[in-house]
Amino acid sequence: MIDKELLEILACPETHQPLREAEADEVAALNARIEAGEVTNVGGEKVEGALDGGLVREDGKIVYPIRDRIPVLLVHEGMPLG
Repeated sequence: MIDKELLEILACPETHQPLREAEADEVAALNARIEAGEVTNVGGEKVEGALDGGLVREDGKIVYPIRDRIPVLLVHEGMPLG
């Protein structure tokens, strides 16, 4: 979904760790949690609406949403993964 060259230069806006594209099963699990009303982003807001994909921080703790094929790399939009 994300161009490989672009992915190589993207980084977590908070920690500057590299990002990787979320696997399909990770996105599906996160979307199921969103649908169940169980996901709150780093900014403290309840996440509504399924994600098209995500970018996972190298430490695997945070995922940044991809919406309409656009990565949303804002610290407060990050979501705990898992």
